[in-house]
Amino acid sequence: MTRFLLIRHGLTDTVGHSIASWTPGVHLNAEGRRQAAALAERLDGIPIQAIYSSPLERALETAEPLAERRGLPVQVREAFGEVRFGKFSGHTLEHLARHPAWRVYHKFRSGVRAPGGELAVEVQARFVSELRDICVKHLQETVAVVSHADAIKAVVALFLGVSLDLFDRILIAPASVTVLDLFQDRVLVHRVNWTPEL
Repeated sequence: MTRFLLIRHGLTDTVGHSIASWTPGVHLNAEGRRQAAALAERLDGIPIQAIYSSPLERALETAEPLAERRGLPVQVREAFGEVRFGKFSGHTLEHLARHPAWRVYHKFRSGVRAPGGELAVEVQARFVSELRDICVKHLQETVAVVSHADAIKAVVALFLGVSLDLFDRILIAPASVTVLDLFQDRVLVHRVNWTPEL
């Protein structure tokens, strides 16, 4: 068994406004930096043996305060990156809401690929495969993984048996922590979207 703390990156100026996806140069804003620092403090008392992160700047910037506080390196894994939204990337949500292709994708995540991007099941596969590889290295340990809202929601949906078409019912807030234990033959989801407010 390995315990995973799935952490969404802190707030950026794009959150709730546009699709950042893999666009380079999307950094935490002032509130996001505060959230990242507070997160590192909030996790005091929880033993963490390793820290992994998406390669995107906003995830790395969220991982840094925790890594510094624990004296651990941040190990980058592409598998923990955001959903590749393809041609939807860079557009505002207001703009996308007017386009039929976005509405179809948004309603039918289980069966529709973002144009030039990924299927949600592909996100699940890469993320879970990486978790499995980490389990081999970190048996009976606790591992922090800093990632992105939709990627984490896809994994939580898989482990809870929730259709990808309903995964927007799962809230993964900036700098939130989702806790799960991954065994060889099962998974236990302890908490979803743990934030200071909760």
